[in-house]
Amino acid sequence: MTAPSELVALVLAAGQGTRMKSALPKVLHPLLGRPMISFPVQAALDAGCSRVVCVLGHGRELVSAELAQRFGARVLPALQLEQRGTGDAARCGADALPEHAGRFLILNGDAALITAAPIAALLARASEQRAALGLLVARLPDATGYGRILRDGQGRVCAIREQKDCSPAEAAIQEWNPGVYVVDAAFFRSAVARLSTNNAQRELYLTDLVAIAAAEGGVSDVSWDAGELQGVNDRNELVARERELWLRVCHEHGRRGVTIRDPASTSIDLDSTIEADVTIEDGVQLRGRTAIARGVRIDVGCVLRDVTVEQDAVLLPYTVATSSTIGARAQVGPFSHLRPASELGEGAHVGNFVETKKTRLGRGSKANHLAYLGDGVVGAGVNVGAGTIFCNYDGFQKHTTVLEDGVFVGSDSQLVAPVTVGKDAYIATGTTVTSDVPAEALAIGRARQVNKEGLGTRMRLKLQAAAERAKKK
Repeated sequence: MTAPSELVALVLAAGQGTRMKSALPKVLHPLLGRPMISFPVQAALDAGCSRVVCVLGHGRELVSAELAQRFGARVLPALQLEQRGTGDAARCGADALPEHAGRFLILNGDAALITAAPIAALLARASEQRAALGLLVARLPDATGYGRILRDGQGRVCAIREQKDCSPAEAAIQEWNPGVYVVDAAFFRSAVARLSTNNAQRELYLTDLVAIAAAEGGVSDVSWDAGELQGVNDRNELVARERELWLRVCHEHGRRGVTIRDPASTSIDLDSTIEADVTIEDGVQLRGRTAIARGVRIDVGCVLRDVTVEQDAVLLPYTVATSSTIGARAQVGPFSHLRPASELGEGAHVGNFVETKKTRLGRGSKANHLAYLGDGVVGAGVNVGAGTIFCNYDGFQKHTTVLEDGVFVGSDSQLVAPVTVGKDAYIATGTTVTSDVPAEALAIGRARQVNKEGLGTRMRLKLQAAAERAKKK
């Protein structure tokens, strides 16, 4: 139930979005990690709506599941079975709450940049003027594709003309309709029942309510920046809206004490968090629920998804990490790859062309060069030499390699899991470890070297002659 004075939002999201040319419903296309429809829904809630009704059609099961996961019971889905226009869509939304007697806020599901600010201004103006209907308006040098705002001789909004119904003079109007309204519920139910399909698209236009309101009780309007109100119709517009959004996000982080060298090349998802005194260089992408602690430095080209980076860690250029934890004062990169479930302890180092997966490195442990550490448990103070491989997969199962505290692994070693190397043991360079190594032991597993006196010169001459014969063929 809703109280008579409450504000309820109707978000219109039933369209197919054919210009997106996508199997994914248009309103689920992501911008900075969140589905498009979440932006108008969140703006409506931030503006004080007690409930939000989302009118769904194409892909309704997917959209409804996403809304439930993000907003719970605050958002109620409604179904528009047949695409009969925006007026019919809004009616379907209102029918989901037949007892509501307050006001409806109506907005489009593709309003990706809208915030509570213009909505609050619209609500205040409509209340002040006691208008049955209020709407936002905006200006563009070229408003092609949008409904045009028509005004009477006294400058009052008297109607909206959709693009396909415009005369040449009306098509030249630069003031357009962003599709954001506040309307008295009783007036809405009365007026929507009178809508007609007598138009170019044979649809029930929600915009026709404006002419009805102008004739019966007046219309209030608030002009707002077009850049915050434009929707998304195709992939190009999706990218354009997302670029505007990521600049907004970067500037907000900058106001909170984060240095972002180049906001135009830096993408930070809305569910990512960054504390003060963090420095982010060019071309960085923070995706999903990445969390960056105070004092971290992230160098050029790093890409992190769902990664926790603890205080004062340093990420050198082109580090890629997913679903991992980087401990305080750890150093990663350049060109490191942390796959899911990697955990680097305080002060750990993972360097050039090192890949980890489901591996934990203890405090101060290092793997600085050209290594693969998969399904590993590495203690504190361990040194893993260049070219080391944890051979974790036998073709059917994954197995674990354990290196206890203080282990030294020489370069170009292979550890064939499952295997445990005891505390302070030493693995000689080039060793293949196939069984457990006791604590403090030295493990050597490589072929014995044999030197053949004088054979080096003979071998060189033989190979040179073979090369010359090959050239003559």
